[in-house]
Amino acid sequence: MRSAARFYAVQALFQMEAAEAALPAVLDEFETHRIGSEIDGATYAKPDLGHFRAVVTAAVSDQARVDQMMNAALVARWPIDRIDPTLRALFRAAGAEMTATATPPKVTITEYVDVAKAFYPAGKEAGFVNAVLDHMARAARPEAFA
Repeated sequence: MRSAARFYAVQALFQMEAAEAALPAVLDEFETHRIGSEIDGATYAKPDLGHFRAVVTAAVSDQARVDQMMNAALVARWPIDRIDPTLRALFRAAGAEMTATATPPKVTITEYVDVAKAFYPAGKEAGFVNAVLDHMARAARPEAFA
């Protein structure tokens, strides 16, 4: 259920940025219309709603901190604005989970690499996501890597 919450969190953060939507409106839309619904013949899994809300809310409230971690993890040629919006949403969700929950960083990394594979099944993005999240995790929770 937490894996589904992470997937939805990335989608919600993407939608917030793309549509310039407010947090309450996006949470309501996802909880009312998207989560558990059938879209194009596929029924979407029910997530841990508490975890979904916590990740999305933390990503919004701690966006400056998470973006700083993300920016430090990216090479100078790849500022945040050049990153694909889906990846940016993924990094924000993962960064929020690293800073706002007790989830072990290695679990967070593995889970969001899997989310990247769902969004980019044929690409190299999963390796890129793994490298950036590893750097972010070491900044957010250095004690977990001691």
